[in-house]
Amino acid sequence: MQLQQSLKIYNSLSGKKEIFRPINKGHVGMYVCGPTVYSNVHLGNCRTFMSFDMIFRYLKHLGYKVRYVRNITDAGHLVDDAEDGEDKIAKKARLEQLEPMEVVQRYTVDFHNILQQFNFLPPSIEPTATGHIIEQIETIKDILQKGYAYEANGSVYFDVAKFNETNEYGKLSGRKLEDMITNTRELTAQEEKKSPQDFALWKKAEPQHIMRWPSPWGDGFPGWHLECTAMSTKYLGETFDIHGGGMDLKFPHHECEIAQSEASTGQSPVNYWLHANMLTMNGKKMAKSTGNNILPGEIFTGDNEILSKAFSPSVVRFFMMQAHYTSILDLSNDALLASEKGFNKLMDAVESIKNIETGGKSDFDVTGWKQQCYDAMNDNFNTPILIAKLFDAVKHINLVKEGKATLTQEDKEAVQATLHAFIFDVLGLENKNDSTDDSDKLSGVVELLIELRKEARNNKDFATSDKIRDQLTDMGIQLKDGKEGTTFSLS
Repeated sequence: MQLQQSLKIYNSLSGKKEIFRPINKGHVGMYVCGPTVYSNVHLGNCRTFMSFDMIFRYLKHLGYKVRYVRNITDAGHLVDDAEDGEDKIAKKARLEQLEPMEVVQRYTVDFHNILQQFNFLPPSIEPTATGHIIEQIETIKDILQKGYAYEANGSVYFDVAKFNETNEYGKLSGRKLEDMITNTRELTAQEEKKSPQDFALWKKAEPQHIMRWPSPWGDGFPGWHLECTAMSTKYLGETFDIHGGGMDLKFPHHECEIAQSEASTGQSPVNYWLHANMLTMNGKKMAKSTGNNILPGEIFTGDNEILSKAFSPSVVRFFMMQAHYTSILDLSNDALLASEKGFNKLMDAVESIKNIETGGKSDFDVTGWKQQCYDAMNDNFNTPILIAKLFDAVKHINLVKEGKATLTQEDKEAVQATLHAFIFDVLGLENKNDSTDDSDKLSGVVELLIELRKEARNNKDFATSDKIRDQLTDMGIQLKDGKEGTTFSLS
């Protein structure tokens, strides 16, 4: 039986699900806004990139040839996404007394390292903003020539009001220019912009600004919004299929990208706009300033004050895939513990199906189940529904193991192949069961030593207690005493 395939995607621009029809049959062009590399990659950003890694994987699974472009912003992104002030990377370089490109290198390496641990597929192209200064200058010249920008004291600004005479600024975020104007302050005499809504295409570099390039308007640096327009156009064309990013980028970043492209080419740049939602922790926004924050590496090692133990990258990935990419997801210790149990059940079933005995008939509708798996993913990449369907198969595998159900050899192979495709190829999980026995033995030994240390402390034998802790530390095993007892992590 031929499975029915019709992929529907929620398009932020239209506000509804639409049947996906690529511009070129069999090919997909996808651009995702990458990180600004001035600090360790944030877990919330990882969730966004993981959502698009899953989408990239599924499109490839469906047989599309995908050109996936995810940029690195290594200049031009000002602090607080403002129009004035200091470049995020330049500020970090000044504070740490480094060259800006040392900052870029350090945090680009961290970004790639974390994504590799999460088992991301690399994008087809990973362009940098500093590597495309020429393209950005040419785009600015084009927008100026068409009358949608103006120069002021060595800077170039996009003229939003002029653009809005013939186009619609705000259509992605649902904002009206008139309302934006009403809700903004008056410009002061010192400001260069004609209107508070205008945004920088090129900023004049003040004498103290470290990162600067020559241009027809003097030494300066590109505007943050411009970078993505120049790079996406270069590698995917004036109109391409999918543009993705975090929900927080919808306005002003993506709105400005649309305006720049339409002003430059006269065409709408993207057919499908996709936005991933945010990650919270313990019901609150994640923020370094409040301490409600955790880095991916701190989850993997257990070296943190928030979680009771270390969790593997695949467990964290499974946790994230259990929520729809457009939903807010809350990270907590209980949620990760529950995900770890579910992940282990899934991996146990993957191992168990290899050895189950087959029979002459099946009491599991494999074709119908497989169609339901595709139906879930074809409905705007609905991974939580997919995972629920995968557990339908897990339940049946366990019934077969107990002798309470049957599968034919042909159906067993079909279930096995489908599980493999969705769990590993699409969801991007990794089966670490090969090393599970050893890690279980290690956990058992350490738990025994923790118990012996506890007895020593109760008996006021602090010399033995300290000796156990210190020798474990020397072996790279850190003990952490807390209200709930002692936990350990590998350093």
